[in-house]
Amino acid sequence: MKKFTKLSGVAAPLPLVNIDTDMIIPKQFLKTIKRSGLGVNLFDEMRYDDDGKEIPDFVLNKPQYREAEILVAGDNFGCGSSREHAPWAIADFGITCVIAPSFADIFYNNCFKNGILPIALPQEQVDVLMQDAEKGSNARIEVDLEAQTITSSDGQVFRFEVDAFKKHCLLNGLDDIGLTLEKVTAIDQFETQASAARPWV
Repeated sequence: MKKFTKLSGVAAPLPLVNIDTDMIIPKQFLKTIKRSGLGVNLFDEMRYDDDGKEIPDFVLNKPQYREAEILVAGDNFGCGSSREHAPWAIADFGITCVIAPSFADIFYNNCFKNGILPIALPQEQVDVLMQDAEKGSNARIEVDLEAQTITSSDGQVFRFEVDAFKKHCLLNGLDDIGLTLEKVTAIDQFETQASAARPWV
């Protein structure tokens, strides 16, 4: 998993509350077990009409937000079913940070496992960043995970909280497999000792 340390990028404003995982990636795209290729279907029913053509007014279809790396959204982001395809689609599109007043618990935890930093901030701070994001590609928001700060395009700084273990995983690019591999020496030693003690197993 790619390390997350600092990010300076365009933020896309999506001022909707209760964006659920079916809105993020509709159920018809859940057949795959690959983490790649889902970005094109992110927010599919909002991005495309019935003929598969882009809806120009949707934020991610606007030229200034096509390369957005940050999403500023409304309350209770990622609610609904616990599909891990939702963070897969967000990451595959290129978004590695989502800022909202609150997140659904399962989605929140799945983000960390897929290299995405979800940041919960008070509504008034999200409102400031939402207005900042509405400035378009000329406004870049900076996220510093080590310092746990967000800096708006005009220099306002907001601090955010993040679990120390989850922070460690993102800073070092560790998913569940990576965490296991950190212990490979201890695992090998255990296996050697176990084989010597119980050779019949």
